[in-house]
Amino acid sequence: MDLTTINEVVRRPSDPPGVHWREGDAWLAGGTWLYSAEQPGLRRLIDLTALGWDPLVPGDAGLGIGATCSIRDLYSFTPPAAWTAGPLFAASCDAFLSSFKVWNSATVGGNICMSLPAGPMITLTVALEAEYELWAPDGSVRTVDALDFVTGNHRNVLSPGEILRRIDIPARALRKRTAHRRFALTHLGRSTVFLIGTQTPGTNDLLLTVTAGTTRPVRVAFDTMPDARTLQQSINVIPANVWFADPNGTPDHRHHLTLHFAEEIRHELTAGGAA
Repeated sequence: MDLTTINEVVRRPSDPPGVHWREGDAWLAGGTWLYSAEQPGLRRLIDLTALGWDPLVPGDAGLGIGATCSIRDLYSFTPPAAWTAGPLFAASCDAFLSSFKVWNSATVGGNICMSLPAGPMITLTVALEAEYELWAPDGSVRTVDALDFVTGNHRNVLSPGEILRRIDIPARALRKRTAHRRFALTHLGRSTVFLIGTQTPGTNDLLLTVTAGTTRPVRVAFDTMPDARTLQQSINVIPANVWFADPNGTPDHRHHLTLHFAEEIRHELTAGGAA
């Protein structure tokens, strides 16, 4: 879609890029959302891809993902063998409501900052206990837990002009065993629910991340694997106003699916299923 209100595109932004931020500005990375709908309030686009941020930086501490990393690059990434949670990267990319063509331009950071309930990069990074590095227009930097970033449907903690620079996933989370479940009304449809469970090697713990069915990510943690009733109770106490409603499912439907898939994840990890 043509954006008829835009009168300037900044191709070589300053460093920090938000230092000259003003009302009517928008960050441009993949642009897959910006160009999908009218944006009457926008006057200027600031192109982040020109900053040349490294897309993927693996190391002993874990994996750093530049906010402008494309979904294609993440999908193609081959993690070290020790990172048993690595298959979640491809599984989360497959959860996109888009074609492979969109993957070439859509970015990890863009999906997170859109902060939609079905954002699969949110699911992935919350489940893997990531931290987000945020840059403010004045050059200051802060770090937030991925769990705390999204506050509701299309809402997050970013201040005007603030930007997501980097996602850091710790190695300890990447070494965990995992199980995931996703439901959509159609094969390539938007997620109705998307759950990921992780377990620390050599322990009997459980970290369950619930997304898509809720307006913000929900994390349920147990030091030891709960029984079915305890797990169900932990989901039942999620406030009613957190469950999401749209044409892909009612809150009751999403609640039901979450209970069903959470029990499957519990059973799989208890039984020592595939990582």
